[in-house]
Amino acid sequence: MGCWDFFWEFWNYETSKVIVVKNRQLGVIYRLVQLLILVYFIWYVFIIQKGYQESESGPESSVITKVKGVTRSQHKVWDVEEYVKPPEGGSVFSIITRVQVTPSQTQKTCPESTKVRSAMCHSDSDCVMGEMDMLGNGEKTGRCVHANKTCEIMAWCPVENGAAASEELGKMAPEFTILIKNNIHFPRFRFSKGNIKENKDGYLRNCTFNETTDLYCPIFKLGFIVEQAGENFTELAETGGVIGVIINWNCNLDLPDSMCNPRYSFRRLDPKWAQASSGYNYRFAKYYQCSGKSTRTLIKAYGIRIDVIVHGQAGKFSLIPTIINLATALTSVGVGSFLCDWILLTFMNKNEVYSTRKFDQMSKCPKMTPTTEFSTSTSCTLDSSLADSKAPIHL
Repeated sequence: MGCWDFFWEFWNYETSKVIVVKNRQLGVIYRLVQLLILVYFIWYVFIIQKGYQESESGPESSVITKVKGVTRSQHKVWDVEEYVKPPEGGSVFSIITRVQVTPSQTQKTCPESTKVRSAMCHSDSDCVMGEMDMLGNGEKTGRCVHANKTCEIMAWCPVENGAAASEELGKMAPEFTILIKNNIHFPRFRFSKGNIKENKDGYLRNCTFNETTDLYCPIFKLGFIVEQAGENFTELAETGGVIGVIINWNCNLDLPDSMCNPRYSFRRLDPKWAQASSGYNYRFAKYYQCSGKSTRTLIKAYGIRIDVIVHGQAGKFSLIPTIINLATALTSVGVGSFLCDWILLTFMNKNEVYSTRKFDQMSKCPKMTPTTEFSTSTSCTLDSSLADSKAPIHL
């Protein structure tokens, strides 16, 4: 067959042909495949995934937080203004549970910390004047302090050396309360909702969160959050850590608004199994004047950082996804025929009985007129008889 013949073969018309194959095993396979496809679309696509709905994920969200409570360390009483950083009440904040204090630092010369390896020295030649180590605390003066075997530096002295007194704030910290106010908005559906019940006067003053009885009272005790995250509060307060409060809004907008409720979950976000990167701490300083000199108290704070993370998805009935998924389901049912045809042609086609019946080629017929009758005298022939096309095939 030449190229010109292939060109004309392209314009031939193909139509399906119904053949009944009397084979019970093949029939069972065919119906099982159809059943599996129907179950998949009805149960998973339409019921689980709600394929009849138009959906929107990632709602617009705002989070406002407020912490309340007081506690005491060895030397002082701490209130919210001191142990919550930053104080603005955003979605990310930390609660200090332990501090290491280096008091009365002033700008002068002193030995570098022994923890800075590059500052170790045996003579002045080991300390280059003006050199600064990014892991150190100040600028080298060129002198080696033999008593410490470290270079002398110009810095805030005395430097932090890890021997500073540690103060624990964890005594009352589990009882601290955290209000998490969250509002979400799905712009596609023009739907908004918040996580606070507004219909009772003074309701928030007398409640704490309970998933069953007080779902719309988002006031959590710090100890409850840590416990729900599967952590030990004493250990977490010692080293610090990051806890995620995840608020999930899954809303079926075909149902009443009252059925769209927040779901809370809690988990630790920092990798506690990695020794080098576990825990959470940071430093800050308080400055004041002492005898006319600028002086500061350096504080290394360990704490529990709270990250409030909001997820959500809303869905509502829409004709377009419904039609698309229905059409896909009906089309996919044909996979059963394709699979059974492949089995027949590949494994069960004895003496090419099936292929001979399935594939007929009709030669070109003359044009028919309304008065023309299709008969055996018409010059239209088949490679195999059409008269037997509906006869059952026994395999």
